[in-house]
Amino acid sequence: MTHRRLALAAFAALALAACKPTQQSAAPAETLPTEVSIVTVRNQPIPFERELPGRVAPTRIAEVRARVSGLVVKRAFQQGSQVKEGDLLYKIDPAPYRVELDSVEATLARAEAALVLARQQAERLETLLARQTASQAQYDAAYAAQKQAEAEVAGARAARDRARLNLSYTDVRAPISGRIGRALVTEGALIEQGSATNLATIQQLDPIYVDITQSVSELNKLRRDLASGELASIAPDTASVRLIMDDGSLYSEPGRLLFSDVTADPSTGQVTLRVEIPNPHNELFPGMYVRARIRQGIDADAIAVPQQAVHRSNDGRAEVWLVGEGDKVMLHPVEVGPVVEGQWVIRDGLKAGDRVVTEGFQKIVAGTVVKTVPWQTAAAGTDRR
Repeated sequence: MTHRRLALAAFAALALAACKPTQQSAAPAETLPTEVSIVTVRNQPIPFERELPGRVAPTRIAEVRARVSGLVVKRAFQQGSQVKEGDLLYKIDPAPYRVELDSVEATLARAEAALVLARQQAERLETLLARQTASQAQYDAAYAAQKQAEAEVAGARAARDRARLNLSYTDVRAPISGRIGRALVTEGALIEQGSATNLATIQQLDPIYVDITQSVSELNKLRRDLASGELASIAPDTASVRLIMDDGSLYSEPGRLLFSDVTADPSTGQVTLRVEIPNPHNELFPGMYVRARIRQGIDADAIAVPQQAVHRSNDGRAEVWLVGEGDKVMLHPVEVGPVVEGQWVIRDGLKAGDRVVTEGFQKIVAGTVVKTVPWQTAAAGTDRR
């Protein structure tokens, strides 16, 4: 019995020892810093660009008008087609002008015949005067008759040239090359002498103009910045304008700034800047509204960061995450300018050497210690986003 009690006691002791937790003093695992991608801010030359509204205008425009009166007997062009300078557009009935030409040519022939007779008479009397068988008065009269006949021939030739010109004007031709619009008169229409009837309109569309507007204050500030050296000027023949279409896409062809107007609109305080831009596929039409991204100078020591690095606070202010002393991150307000080539231009709030977080925002809060790695763009072959 005693042995049985001892066995039970030993078994109970072993059971309690098995159920008792083992006390260990293991140290907690060390937490690694959060990894974020950064860019180090540096001064760099960045184009100074403005996005301005504009209207498309033809390079040249001509209204086709008849120079002579008559009945339109033929239209020789396809409406909306491309025409070249000198192409036949309309035909005016030439019959009356052919008759007039025949009449003045007959008058010219008669005047030339009279001139031959007057010249022969003057030469005969000149010979007789030398032999003293004709008087001076007779010779003077013959000489005057010759001069009068010469004048009549000259007048008849001018009348013939005018008749030929009028006959050629019955072919109404294109004054310029370009795209012609709809026909404004049809066959059978009567064109009156001296009327201002517009038969059609031709517009040259390649290249084409875009007239954009900019406020006088902005233009003057730009000129002051260029004069002070804060902005560097660009070459005058540089393609410095890109058009933004209605769907937000960039027009394929770049343009160049030609000039700015010298007169401001008194109602808006704006001046017009004219841009010339290629239009090989006729995608731009006169009167079309576009937005133009115009490069007006170069900021030689600007600061810019990738677009994804800039955030907005609840009140709409722009902010970036900065990596400060001890590799701790903090939010920092900045003043942003335009977006140029996928980067926000920073007007104020950053300086060269600042480290700005571009990736890893979801894993950090203010004061977090981070491990920084250089940000790799997609163009470099590694897009870490």
